[in-house]
Amino acid sequence: MVSYLQLAHNERHPRTGSPVAKVIRNFGRADLVDREALARLVASISRFLEPEQAAAAAAAGEVEVLDSRRLGGAWVLDRLWERLEIGQAIRRVAAGRRLDGEAAERVLFALAARRALEPASKLAATRWVAGWVFIEGCPGFSDDAACRAMDFLLAALEQIAAEIFYSVAHLLTLDVDIVFAVTTSTCWEMEVAAGLAEVAGEDEDAGSLPGEEGARLFGHFKDYRDDLPQVVIAMAVTRDGIPVRCWTFPGSTGDQKIIRKVKDDLAGWNLRRLVGGRPRVRVGGQPGLSR
Repeated sequence: MVSYLQLAHNERHPRTGSPVAKVIRNFGRADLVDREALARLVASISRFLEPEQAAAAAAAGEVEVLDSRRLGGAWVLDRLWERLEIGQAIRRVAAGRRLDGEAAERVLFALAARRALEPASKLAATRWVAGWVFIEGCPGFSDDAACRAMDFLLAALEQIAAEIFYSVAHLLTLDVDIVFAVTTSTCWEMEVAAGLAEVAGEDEDAGSLPGEEGARLFGHFKDYRDDLPQVVIAMAVTRDGIPVRCWTFPGSTGDQKIIRKVKDDLAGWNLRRLVGGRPRVRVGGQPGLSR
Protein backbone atom coordinates (compact mmCIF):
# COMPACT_ATOMS: atom_id res chain seq x y z
CA MET A 1 0.00 0.00 0.00
CA VAL A 2 1.38 3.42 -1.01
CA SER A 3 0.42 6.68 0.74
CA TYR A 4 0.64 10.17 -0.76
CA LEU A 5 0.85 13.52 1.01
CA GLN A 6 -1.19 16.51 -0.16
CA LEU A 7 -1.89 19.96 1.19
CA ALA A 8 -5.65 20.54 0.89
CA HIS A 9 -8.54 22.44 2.39
CA ASN A 10 -12.29 21.93 2.27
CA GLU A 11 -14.62 24.06 0.14
CA ARG A 12 -18.40 23.80 -0.22
CA HIS A 13 -19.63 22.72 -3.60
CA PRO A 14 -21.56 25.66 -5.17
CA ARG A 15 -24.55 23.48 -6.14
CA THR A 16 -24.70 20.61 -3.64
CA GLY A 17 -23.35 22.49 -0.58
CA SER A 18 -21.30 19.44 0.42
CA PRO A 19 -17.65 19.95 1.55
CA VAL A 20 -15.15 19.08 -1.15
CA ALA A 21 -11.39 18.78 -0.65
CA LYS A 22 -9.41 21.14 -2.88
CA VAL A 23 -5.79 20.09 -3.34
CA ILE A 24 -3.37 23.02 -3.09
CA ARG A 25 -0.14 21.08 -3.49
CA ASN A 26 0.95 17.48 -3.98
CA PHE A 27 4.04 16.41 -2.06
CA GLY A 28 4.31 12.95 -3.58
CA ARG A 29 4.74 9.56 -1.91
CA ALA A 30 4.90 9.67 1.88
CA ASP A 31 7.97 7.44 2.01
CA LEU A 32 9.89 9.65 -0.44
CA VAL A 33 8.78 13.14 0.61
CA ASP A 34 11.40 15.78 1.50
CA ARG A 35 10.68 16.13 5.21
CA GLU A 36 13.09 19.05 5.59
CA ALA A 37 11.05 20.94 3.00
CA LEU A 38 7.89 20.19 5.01
CA ALA A 39 9.58 21.51 8.15
CA ARG A 40 10.53 24.73 6.36
CA LEU A 41 6.95 25.14 5.15
CA VAL A 42 5.55 24.68 8.66
CA ALA A 43 8.08 27.19 10.07
CA SER A 44 7.17 29.69 7.36
CA ILE A 45 3.46 29.41 8.12
CA SER A 46 4.05 29.59 11.89
CA ARG A 47 5.63 33.03 11.54
CA PHE A 48 2.15 34.47 11.03
CA LEU A 49 0.76 32.87 14.22
CA GLU A 50 1.10 33.78 17.87
CA PRO A 51 3.09 31.18 19.90
CA GLU A 52 -0.03 29.90 21.66
CA GLN A 53 -1.85 29.64 18.31
CA ALA A 54 1.02 27.63 16.84
CA ALA A 55 1.03 25.33 19.88
CA ALA A 56 -2.75 24.86 19.65
CA ALA A 57 -2.51 24.07 15.94
CA ALA A 58 0.20 21.50 16.58
CA ALA A 59 -1.79 19.98 19.45
CA ALA A 60 -4.68 19.36 17.09
CA GLY A 61 -2.49 16.89 15.21
CA GLU A 62 0.02 14.39 16.58
CA VAL A 63 1.67 16.73 19.13
CA GLU A 64 0.32 17.01 22.67
CA VAL A 65 1.79 19.62 25.04
CA LEU A 66 2.19 17.92 28.43
CA ASP A 67 4.28 20.45 30.35
CA SER A 68 5.95 23.83 30.01
CA ARG A 69 9.00 25.01 32.01
CA ARG A 70 11.28 28.03 32.08
CA LEU A 71 14.77 27.26 30.79
CA GLY A 72 16.94 30.27 29.95
CA GLY A 73 18.46 31.44 33.25
CA ALA A 74 19.04 27.98 34.69
CA TRP A 75 20.51 26.75 31.41
CA VAL A 76 23.05 29.60 31.26
CA LEU A 77 24.06 29.05 34.89
CA ASP A 78 24.43 25.32 34.26
CA ARG A 79 26.81 25.98 31.36
CA LEU A 80 28.90 28.33 33.53
CA TRP A 81 28.80 25.78 36.37
CA GLU A 82 30.31 23.12 34.13
CA ARG A 83 32.71 25.51 32.39
CA LEU A 84 34.21 26.40 35.79
CA GLU A 85 34.24 22.65 36.62
CA ILE A 86 32.24 23.14 39.80
CA GLY A 87 30.06 20.14 39.03
CA GLN A 88 33.10 17.97 38.34
CA ALA A 89 34.69 18.95 41.65
CA ILE A 90 31.53 18.11 43.60
CA ARG A 91 31.11 14.75 41.85
CA ARG A 92 34.75 13.77 42.45
CA VAL A 93 34.63 14.61 46.14
CA ALA A 94 31.26 12.89 46.57
CA ALA A 95 32.59 9.71 44.93
CA GLY A 96 35.37 9.60 47.53
CA ARG A 97 32.74 9.72 50.26
CA ARG A 98 30.62 6.92 48.76
CA LEU A 99 27.76 9.24 47.84
CA ASP A 100 25.72 9.48 44.66
CA GLY A 101 27.80 12.31 43.27
CA GLU A 102 25.55 12.98 40.29
CA ALA A 103 22.42 13.36 42.43
CA ALA A 104 24.15 15.49 45.09
CA GLU A 105 25.71 17.75 42.47
CA ARG A 106 22.38 18.31 40.68
CA VAL A 107 20.62 19.19 43.94
CA LEU A 108 23.38 21.63 44.90
CA PHE A 109 23.25 23.25 41.48
CA ALA A 110 19.46 23.59 41.72
CA LEU A 111 19.80 25.29 45.12
CA ALA A 112 22.49 27.62 43.77
CA ALA A 113 20.43 28.44 40.66
CA ARG A 114 17.37 29.20 42.77
CA ARG A 115 19.42 31.51 45.00
CA ALA A 116 20.88 33.29 41.95
CA LEU A 117 17.65 33.66 39.97
CA GLU A 118 14.87 33.86 42.57
CA PRO A 119 16.31 33.83 46.12
CA ALA A 120 14.26 31.75 48.55
CA SER A 121 14.51 28.91 51.06
CA LYS A 122 15.38 25.25 50.36
CA LEU A 123 11.69 24.36 50.75
CA ALA A 124 10.76 26.89 48.05
CA ALA A 125 13.54 25.50 45.83
CA THR A 126 11.97 22.02 45.85
CA ARG A 127 8.67 23.46 44.59
CA TRP A 128 10.50 25.67 42.07
CA VAL A 129 12.34 22.74 40.47
CA ALA A 130 9.31 20.45 40.57
CA GLY A 131 6.91 22.81 38.84
CA TRP A 132 8.50 25.91 37.33
CA VAL A 133 11.96 25.43 35.84
CA PHE A 134 13.77 22.83 33.75
CA ILE A 135 17.15 21.73 35.12
CA GLU A 136 18.93 19.04 33.17
CA GLY A 137 19.25 15.83 35.17
CA CYS A 138 17.11 17.13 38.04
CA PRO A 139 13.35 16.63 37.60
CA GLY A 140 12.85 17.29 41.32
CA PHE A 141 14.05 16.47 44.83
CA SER A 142 12.72 16.34 48.37
CA ASP A 143 13.45 18.58 51.37
CA ASP A 144 15.47 15.74 52.90
CA ALA A 145 17.58 15.45 49.75
CA ALA A 146 18.29 19.19 49.89
CA CYS A 147 19.36 18.95 53.54
CA ARG A 148 21.59 15.93 52.86
CA ALA A 149 23.25 17.72 49.94
CA MET A 150 23.89 20.79 52.11
CA ASP A 151 25.31 18.62 54.90
CA PHE A 152 27.70 17.04 52.40
CA LEU A 153 28.70 20.46 51.02
CA LEU A 154 29.50 21.84 54.47
CA ALA A 155 31.47 18.74 55.43
CA ALA A 156 33.49 18.70 52.20
CA LEU A 157 33.67 22.45 51.56
CA GLU A 158 37.44 22.81 51.93
CA GLN A 159 38.20 19.99 49.49
CA ILE A 160 35.62 21.17 46.97
CA ALA A 161 36.81 24.79 47.20
CA ALA A 162 40.42 23.76 46.58
CA GLU A 163 39.51 21.75 43.47
CA ILE A 164 37.40 24.57 42.07
CA PHE A 165 40.19 27.08 42.73
CA TYR A 166 42.70 25.04 40.72
CA SER A 167 40.36 24.69 37.73
CA VAL A 168 39.33 28.37 37.76
CA ALA A 169 42.92 29.58 38.22
CA HIS A 170 43.93 27.55 35.16
CA LEU A 171 40.89 28.56 33.10
CA LEU A 172 41.21 32.29 33.83
CA THR A 173 45.03 32.28 34.09
CA LEU A 174 44.79 33.98 37.48
CA ASP A 175 47.80 35.72 38.97
CA VAL A 176 48.11 34.15 42.43
CA ASP A 177 51.60 35.41 43.30
CA ILE A 178 49.87 37.67 45.83
CA VAL A 179 46.55 36.91 47.54
CA PHE A 180 44.90 39.63 49.62
CA ALA A 181 42.84 38.78 52.72
CA VAL A 182 40.29 41.39 53.79
CA THR A 183 37.69 41.44 56.54
CA THR A 184 34.46 43.30 57.15
CA SER A 185 31.44 42.86 59.39
CA THR A 186 27.68 42.90 59.08
CA CYS A 187 25.15 43.20 61.88
CA TRP A 188 21.55 42.47 62.81
CA GLU A 189 19.19 45.24 63.89
CA MET A 190 18.52 43.62 67.26
CA GLU A 191 19.91 44.20 70.72
CA VAL A 192 20.78 40.66 71.81
CA ALA A 193 23.46 38.19 70.76
CA ALA A 194 22.86 34.64 69.55
CA GLY A 195 22.83 32.94 72.96
CA LEU A 196 20.41 35.45 74.47
CA ALA A 197 18.13 35.24 71.45
CA GLU A 198 17.90 31.47 71.86
CA VAL A 199 16.86 31.85 75.48
CA ALA A 200 14.24 34.38 74.42
CA GLY A 201 12.79 31.91 71.93
CA GLU A 202 14.15 33.56 68.77
CA ASP A 203 15.93 30.49 67.42
CA GLU A 204 15.05 31.32 63.84
CA ASP A 205 17.13 34.52 63.96
CA ALA A 206 19.85 33.21 66.23
CA GLY A 207 22.35 32.59 63.46
CA SER A 208 23.07 29.02 64.60
CA LEU A 209 21.62 25.54 64.57
CA PRO A 210 20.10 23.95 67.69
CA GLY A 211 22.86 22.79 70.01
CA GLU A 212 25.53 24.90 68.29
CA GLU A 213 27.19 28.04 69.56
CA GLY A 214 25.84 31.09 67.74
CA ALA A 215 28.12 33.22 65.58
CA ARG A 216 26.14 36.44 66.01
CA LEU A 217 28.07 38.11 68.82
CA PHE A 218 29.10 41.59 69.91
CA GLY A 219 32.52 42.78 68.76
CA HIS A 220 34.47 45.61 67.15
CA PHE A 221 32.23 46.74 64.30
CA LYS A 222 33.86 48.53 61.36
CA ASP A 223 30.76 50.69 60.87
CA TYR A 224 30.93 51.87 64.50
CA ARG A 225 27.81 50.03 65.63
CA ASP A 226 29.23 48.15 68.59
CA ASP A 227 25.74 48.13 70.12
CA LEU A 228 24.53 45.53 67.59
CA PRO A 229 25.47 41.82 67.38
CA GLN A 230 27.40 40.89 64.26
CA VAL A 231 29.37 38.31 62.29
CA VAL A 232 32.76 38.93 60.68
CA ILE A 233 33.23 38.06 57.00
CA ALA A 234 36.67 37.41 55.50
CA MET A 235 37.58 36.98 51.85
CA ALA A 236 40.75 36.07 50.01
CA VAL A 237 41.10 37.65 46.56
CA THR A 238 43.72 37.72 43.83
CA ARG A 239 45.62 40.83 42.74
CA ASP A 240 42.83 41.50 40.20
CA GLY A 241 40.06 41.09 42.78
CA ILE A 242 38.89 37.59 41.79
CA PRO A 243 37.57 35.83 44.94
CA VAL A 244 39.53 32.79 46.07
CA ARG A 245 37.55 31.80 49.14
CA CYS A 246 35.41 33.37 51.87
CA TRP A 247 34.83 32.64 55.57
CA THR A 248 32.35 33.68 58.26
CA PHE A 249 33.50 34.10 61.87
CA PRO A 250 31.79 34.91 65.18
CA GLY A 251 31.36 38.63 65.65
CA SER A 252 33.94 38.84 68.44
CA THR A 253 36.81 37.38 66.36
CA GLY A 254 39.86 39.63 65.92
CA ASP A 255 41.65 40.24 62.63
CA GLN A 256 44.87 38.51 63.72
CA LYS A 257 43.04 35.27 64.48
CA ILE A 258 41.20 35.50 61.18
CA ILE A 259 44.41 36.00 59.19
CA ARG A 260 45.97 32.96 60.86
CA LYS A 261 42.90 30.87 60.00
CA VAL A 262 42.94 32.06 56.38
CA LYS A 263 46.65 31.33 56.09
CA ASP A 264 46.24 27.82 57.56
CA ASP A 265 43.29 26.99 55.29
CA LEU A 266 45.17 28.12 52.18
CA ALA A 267 48.45 26.49 53.14
CA GLY A 268 48.05 23.61 50.68
CA TRP A 269 46.89 25.75 47.76
CA ASN A 270 50.40 26.63 46.53
CA LEU A 271 49.81 30.37 46.93
CA ARG A 272 52.93 32.51 47.09
CA ARG A 273 52.19 35.40 49.43
CA LEU A 274 49.21 36.35 51.62
CA VAL A 275 48.65 40.03 52.42
CA GLY A 276 46.13 41.18 55.01
CA GLY A 277 44.26 44.45 54.66
CA ARG A 278 41.11 46.41 55.31
CA PRO A 279 38.19 46.34 52.85
CA ARG A 280 37.23 49.30 50.74
CA VAL A 281 33.53 48.43 50.85
CA ARG A 282 31.30 47.22 53.63
CA VAL A 283 28.70 44.49 53.49
CA GLY A 284 25.08 45.47 53.96
CA GLY A 285 21.82 46.25 52.26
CA GLN A 286 20.02 42.97 52.87
CA PRO A 287 16.77 42.89 54.86
CA GLY A 288 17.53 42.86 58.57
CA LEU A 289 21.15 43.97 58.12
CA SER A 290 22.63 47.38 58.70
CA ARG A 291 24.41 49.36 56.03
